[in-house]
Amino acid sequence: MAKLSVRTESWPIRGVFRISRGSKTTAEVVVAEIRDGDLVGRGECVPYRRYGETVEGVVSAIEQLVPQVEAGLDRQGLQTVLPAGAARNAVDVAFWDLEAKRAGRRVWELAGLPAPGPVTTAFTLSLGPIEEMAAAAAKAAHCPLLKLKVGGEEDIERVAAVRRAAPASRLIVDANEAWTLEQLQRFAPALHELGVVMIEQPLHADRDEALLGYRGPVRLGADESCHDTASLAHCKGRYDIVNIKLDKTGGLTEALKLRAAAQAQGFSVMVGCMVGTSLAMAPAHLVGQGVEFVDIDGPLLLAEDRKPGLRLDGTTVYPPDAALWG
Repeated sequence: MAKLSVRTESWPIRGVFRISRGSKTTAEVVVAEIRDGDLVGRGECVPYRRYGETVEGVVSAIEQLVPQVEAGLDRQGLQTVLPAGAARNAVDVAFWDLEAKRAGRRVWELAGLPAPGPVTTAFTLSLGPIEEMAAAAAKAAHCPLLKLKVGGEEDIERVAAVRRAAPASRLIVDANEAWTLEQLQRFAPALHELGVVMIEQPLHADRDEALLGYRGPVRLGADESCHDTASLAHCKGRYDIVNIKLDKTGGLTEALKLRAAAQAQGFSVMVGCMVGTSLAMAPAHLVGQGVEFVDIDGPLLLAEDRKPGLRLDGTTVYPPDAALWG
């Protein structure tokens, strides 16, 4: 009989992580474990207030599944019991991990996927004063891909300062819904000149109908506007790229479906993350195979990662060992 348990963990962030809607100094994560005899499957999620989630609410949602898991609820059944979101993510990837351990195989084999290889992740620069972001960029100038958190009238100056400090890096700009259409129209040509390859979620998801008919020089990515496969119809005609995060899709099961559907419909794909440990990044690493952009730098933003964690060489992230996940 499988038994489900849940706990919370707090992981200090290196410095302060700031975006347009707030800042934090710790990553508050929820870990689900499903035990079957000596075998334990694990999954990690990061509740996000932007989506109406709290740590307490996610823990409660998972705790309510305990009797159902004991009664035989499996991963496929889970998809209909919980909606897409952080709670389902933790349980879904814990099921995948347990299934792999039961079978004595790796998750990608169970999913019918090729063995994963290393990926290069973006490295995120938090929103801050221009000089501060430039200094951070100088330290990260060796990174092939930098993601800049922005959100105001000084954004062109921020990006220009980062470009001077990291002349060889490709740049992604992430506004986290902070801009207006007028700002997007005004900023985009300058960002194109600065070599920005994507603008992520410029407008609020509830107001992005303004993007219908917009044509700018930099491709647009959907983050808050894209959660699961059902979101793709909304994104069509507004965005060129969709950002897949397991905490939005509700786990690896839906994330793999979303990746396939997005690519089939002509979207480019980015695989992203919340700020969490290697346990959360491990299944995202699998989704990140063969996509255009990977942003699973959570462990690089922490003061300390869990052990064992993912093997990293700079911003090159290697597939997880079975001792970590999958």
